[in-house]
Amino acid sequence: MLEKMGEFFDARVDGYETHQLTSIDSAREFYPFTASCLPQASGSRILDLGCGTGLELGYYFEKVPTARITGVDLAPGMLEALRNKFRDRSVTLILGSYFDVPFEENAYDAAVSVESLHHFTKEEKTPLYGKVKNALKSDGTFILTDYFAASEEEERFRRAELLRLKKELGLSDEAFYHYDTPLTVAHETEALREAGFSSVAVLKNWGATYTLKAVR
Repeated sequence: MLEKMGEFFDARVDGYETHQLTSIDSAREFYPFTASCLPQASGSRILDLGCGTGLELGYYFEKVPTARITGVDLAPGMLEALRNKFRDRSVTLILGSYFDVPFEENAYDAAVSVESLHHFTKEEKTPLYGKVKNALKSDGTFILTDYFAASEEEERFRRAELLRLKKELGLSDEAFYHYDTPLTVAHETEALREAGFSSVAVLKNWGATYTLKAVR
């Protein structure tokens, strides 16, 4: 059964963090690693795409307690959990799709996304990445930690399966449904470069999960 993206995550707020940290290989390593890749200067402004309950932000606030975070997510329950965790921090939360929400331009020292963007096609992500690039300051970076398809065959199969399931269920709308359709690292890199980032590098990987750094 396919569930709409926001509804899927809201139904799993309770126990979400435990699931992420215990059911995903190396999650206890890649969340803090991602935080360590973000700017360490006091007062840094960070844009978090698909922020969820802010798992990586917990590690980041330990390093930079004065950081100013703007988090975007489709799930109101997740945002409420994040707000309750970080009431004493500078956090602005936006309920909506990061594809649709406008970003302030030339405003952020970095953007970050963890385990969120593996549900979308290269064609969907390229204009989003252009919007992210424009939201960054001239020396800004985008840190992306996510899991990726091991091959183009896997990438094609997962996308075909989603389309098959939607057809089978009579879902003809344009809403986002929760079903994993990761790109290969190569195709993700192409999307970032086509969006205008000057360089894209793999910083580290844990099996199929990689951290990429894209420089404006």
